[in-house]
Amino acid sequence: GFDFVSYIVDLAGREGEASQQNGGKFSCELWRLRLPKLCGCWLAAKPQTFMNLSGQSVQPLLAWHKLRPSDLVVAHDELDIPAGEMRFKLGGGNAGHNGLKSITELLGTPDFYRLRLGIGRPPHKGDVTNWVLGRAQGDDAERMLQTMPAALDTLFAFADKGLEGALR
Repeated sequence: GFDFVSYIVDLAGREGEASQQNGGKFSCELWRLRLPKLCGCWLAAKPQTFMNLSGQSVQPLLAWHKLRPSDLVVAHDELDIPAGEMRFKLGGGNAGHNGLKSITELLGTPDFYRLRLGIGRPPHKGDVTNWVLGRAQGDDAERMLQTMPAALDTLFAFADKGLEGALR
């Protein structure tokens, strides 16, 4: 998720506008973005809480900016999707992702958008924590990097045509 935020912030800095904001009271790094293919102004945030407590950053950020959960797109890693693939959806369960669980609990709803970026499962079952918290290596890292333009195109389609546009 953080890699995707970095990707879109870098792109906005080159092709639109990206201004860093003070995210201190929300425990996050925060940017205000404008890109030609993203209608209007968007906020991009990287929570600086522990991942399992992401809701402690997301909920006050949404409340302060008077945004609804249905205005939120969370980009996150997904073990159940192979590295280099991605999916987009509205709502659903947390599939054991404690960051999503925290956001859901503090927003009081699972009804927010999720840009699910595949990281695949680790080769050894006991390595899930290190796999999720570590940096991808080799072919997996390359596949994940190659997913960023497609993930961004999905976000552009969502901004233009809503969920139906993003799912095509």
